[in-house]
This record gives sequence, C-alpha cells and structure tokens, in this order.
Amino acid sequence: MSAVRVIGAGLAGCEAAHQLSLYGIKVELIDMKPKKFTPAHKYPGFCELVCSNSLKAERLASAAGLLKEEMRRLGSLTVEAAYKTKVPAGGSLSVNREDFSDLITKAVKDDTNITVVCDEVTDIPDGNVIIATGPLTSEPLSRAISALIGKDYLYFHDAAAPIVTAESVDMSVAFAASRYGRGGEDYLNCPFTEEEYSDFYGALISAETAPLHDFDTPGGDYTVYEGCMPIEALAKRGKDCPRFGPMKPVGLTDPRTGRRPYAVVQLRKENVSGSLYNLVGFQTNLKFGEQKRVFSMIPGLKNAEFMRYGVMHRNTYLNSPGILNSRFELISDPRISFAGQITGVEGYMESAASGIYAGLSFARKLKGLPPLILPRDTMLGSLFDYVENGSPSGFQPMGANMGILPDLPEKIKGKQEKYEALAARSLRALDEALKEAT
Repeated sequence: MSAVRVIGAGLAGCEAAHQLSLYGIKVELIDMKPKKFTPAHKYPGFCELVCSNSLKAERLASAAGLLKEEMRRLGSLTVEAAYKTKVPAGGSLSVNREDFSDLITKAVKDDTNITVVCDEVTDIPDGNVIIATGPLTSEPLSRAISALIGKDYLYFHDAAAPIVTAESVDMSVAFAASRYGRGGEDYLNCPFTEEEYSDFYGALISAETAPLHDFDTPGGDYTVYEGCMPIEALAKRGKDCPRFGPMKPVGLTDPRTGRRPYAVVQLRKENVSGSLYNLVGFQTNLKFGEQKRVFSMIPGLKNAEFMRYGVMHRNTYLNSPGILNSRFELISDPRISFAGQITGVEGYMESAASGIYAGLSFARKLKGLPPLILPRDTMLGSLFDYVENGSPSGFQPMGANMGILPDLPEKIKGKQEKYEALAARSLRALDEALKEAT
C-alpha cells in the first residue's frame, strides 16, 4: 500500500514523488493523462512544457541559475533531465520538450517505489496527499479544494508564444547572434527599422484577440499576470513598451547596417536539430489568422511557416499565506500538502522546486526526521517564505529573483559582483543546512 498519493504528474508532482522514493517511501502518482487532457496540454508524457522550452539562465550569478543549482544539490529529477535534453540557447537552459518529457516519464515509471495510476481525481483522497495539479486543476477537484480551505481561488492568465520553422525564416534579413556575444549564435534576430516598427506596432495593437473559454474566465474575471503578459497587452501600454521589453535591441548589431536595430524580435531554438524556433517574449492571445497576418510583418518572417500559434489559458493558484506553511503543508490539515504553480510560485523550475521540497518534507515527517529548514539566504528558502508570509491582500505568484534574498551585510559595487556574492552565500547556507539535516 502506498504511503502517499501524489496527484498530478507535472514538474512538481514528479519531483515530489521522486523525493519520497529517495527516502524509500511508496508513492501512488495519479495523473489523468493520456485518458484526459486539460485544454492546454497535448503530449501524453509527464512534465509537459506548455508555454516555452526555456528553463531560463544557466549562469550561477542569476536567480534562475542559482535556483537550478540549489535544486541539483537536493537531487532534482527535472534539472538532471534538462541537462540531458538541452538544446543550444545562448546563456539559457532550454530543452527539447518531448525528449525532456519522455526521459522523466521513463524514470518515474521505472521507479519501483512509484506506482503510476491513470485516472482523474475529483475529490481529495483520504490519507497522505500531495496535490500538484497545476494551473488547470479540474473543476471538480477545484471545488473540493475550495470547500476544504474555505476560500476562493485567484486567477490570472498565462500565454504561450508561436513556433515557426527555421527554413521559413529569411536569413537575408534575420541574423544569428546572442546579446553581447554571450553563448555564440544561438538566437535568430529579426531587426526593425523605426518605420517597420511603427507599422508593426499599429497592426499589433489593432489586431483582434481570441475569445477566452468559460474555463479561462471563471466568474467573468480576466486578469493578466505581469510575468507572462501577451505581447499585444504590453504594446497597448505604450508604443515603446515592447522596445524596452522582449523587443529590446541592446547588445545586438545588424550586420546589414553595422548599427543597433531600432527593435528586434529574437527567435530561440525549440529543438536540438534547430528546425523549429519560438518567438521569444511573444506570448499572445491574438486570433490565429491575426497572428499570421501581424507576425508575418516581422522582418525575416514574411513567409514564416507557423507550426504552433500562441494560445492563452487560465492559471489557478491558492491565496497561500495563512493557508500553507513554508513546507507547503495545509495548515488546517497537515496530511495534505500542495506543490507547484498552484501554491503561488511562478515558473517551470520554481514549480519543480516546490515539488522537491514538498516531497522531501513529507518524507522526513513520515520517517520521524526533523524538517529540513531552508535558510532565507537561499533562493529556495526566500521563495518558499514568500508563499507562507506574503501579503494575503493582492497575493500574486512569485518567481525566483535576486530581490527576494536578504541584503548582504556589506555593500558591493557592481550588479554582477553583488549577484556572485549572493549566490555564493546562498550555496554556503544550503550546504550547511543539508549537513545539519543528515
């Protein structure tokens, strides 16, 4: 008999099940795929990456890089799989989505401590449970969770970017380069003149958006989350907003002119072979026909072949402060834990990290071991502290960022030097915590 049921085989659920297994605990991992899919998911494997294939920066002196290194030191399944399935992407860790999913699916199914069950969970089971059902938790289970916690969910909207074929990109216009020369020529860059940008901007802000489904707008609420804003919504804030966001031209030189472009759209490899590219920062909710019309105005994409158009979907999360503690246990019923984006962390690796800690914490509790306390000096500790102690009023998901770490005792000039010092302190603190916990 399984000691813990984990509901959901996404990044968080698979990490939670893996951690429990590392402690020798029997796990029943329940996922409704491939029997049933959410509106955003299509691939039958576990840990499907929907919005992007990028897991963000690799360099240690960055929030994303530090987060992944902390996860690696805790035995992360997803970080290991990411490095085995990575594709060239400059300074970021990007993966082949299907290979990434397949590798994790096999590892989980081959684990003798984990029993995989294909079924939809509509109510909260008895016994020990970790709920890692993600941003599109089914309506029956959502109602059960709402009844349990006595509070409503919050909603925001997450959007995915289009993907085009490499062979359809006009390389007489686009050029291969990474900003400031970091990571070689892993991106394709589509440069704009001021006139081209003005025409594109006008078309973008006047383009027709797709109607959202009922499951995307519960109660008619429609709130766009800042961290994954559709490009058309960003553009409507002002003509220069995209140029200071995903279309910023800094660090790039157009070889045709020898000058920095007025604006640029970057394309990132979607697979190892480089046959597919996604439009970086171009999450969108435009109608498919409008995406074809407007995005074909991007220099170099006049004849682009779109293999996937951008989509927008609901993202569901708990108002976690006062509901969950920093180990993601339900304060009112500690036999139940939550993990993943539903807790109020934002991002692929942040979701996976919460699964690591939820599973690890549950395992240590069942084994009669003292909890592993993650120091606030660590990225994980600061992120999870936000989940527990953030303001319940206006609570929004949080991703890894250097701003959530406590200040250094000494003042360091230079952003890079400061980040390097913060990362070094974080890893020292984590190593000490792990040593004390053994």
